[in-house]
Amino acid sequence: MINNCYFCCITGTMGTNKKINELHQNNEHKNGYDFMELCEVFPPLKAFVFVNTYGTETIDFANQKAVKSLNAALLFKYYKVKFWEFPDDNLCPPIPGRVDYIHYLADLLKSSGISEDAKILDIGTGANCIYPLLGNAEYGWAFIGTDIDAKSLEYAGLIVKENELDQSIKFMKQAHSTQILKGILDTDDKFSASMCNPPFYGSQEEAMTANTRKLTGLGNQNDSNLRNFGGKQQELWYKGGEKAFIHTYLYESSMFKTQCFWYSTLVSKKENVEGMCDSLKKLKATDIKIIPMHQGNKITRIVAWTFLTDQEQKDWKSE
Repeated sequence: MINNCYFCCITGTMGTNKKINELHQNNEHKNGYDFMELCEVFPPLKAFVFVNTYGTETIDFANQKAVKSLNAALLFKYYKVKFWEFPDDNLCPPIPGRVDYIHYLADLLKSSGISEDAKILDIGTGANCIYPLLGNAEYGWAFIGTDIDAKSLEYAGLIVKENELDQSIKFMKQAHSTQILKGILDTDDKFSASMCNPPFYGSQEEAMTANTRKLTGLGNQNDSNLRNFGGKQQELWYKGGEKAFIHTYLYESSMFKTQCFWYSTLVSKKENVEGMCDSLKKLKATDIKIIPMHQGNKITRIVAWTFLTDQEQKDWKSE
């Protein structure tokens, strides 16, 4: 029987002493940023901090280098990540939203009785390696990160090596751009959960149009051809967009029913959720969880599913 479970997460303004409303209770950033403290521990951030017309310390969130420096400072201060370098054209993820995914996944694992010694599959880990870094720092999880881009895995591997996390975080290259789990999983694998931030757009043109609109909203009328969070093709767009990527993921997960306790993904478009649930029912998923989150002005959600029967879940926990 399908059980839908709802959690809530709402984020708001990101600035000094500005509360980021209703982030997960364990999220270090739920009360906003203290730029003075961040600059003390990560001096390179000082170059980007200014006082706005409201008398508040902040950065220009339309400036890609400023955003990257802020995220590096957060990783340095809160997650013991001393080295975080990758090309500017790779995606630079906002830390508060990414770590919220980690915390809500941790809640799901705990409620399922499998939180100890969790092993996580990170699909599309990217050059920034963000989910393995955060998941290991917060919960000590072990990770396998996958990606279709060899260069991204090279940078992610360097980040892991420089932070001495080689024993906890490893990588696999997906050789086929049309596959997600095939070629990665085999019958002997056992993962506590998978996680994924799928490509959102269906084409480069769609991505650039959305970026222009975003930068204009941030008050940047120039450099509208650049994304303030960066991002390469495999990170931002996929033929058919988010819907096509996710449905490939759903189908392939049904081919490895017992290799992962919980499969999960972020879903940006709410209209894709109903179709996912219909597909998962047809694929014989035994449970589905929907975890809504608000990140700034963007509403997103985590969808998680399992194919394990009650007995298989009990057997998994007893091993």
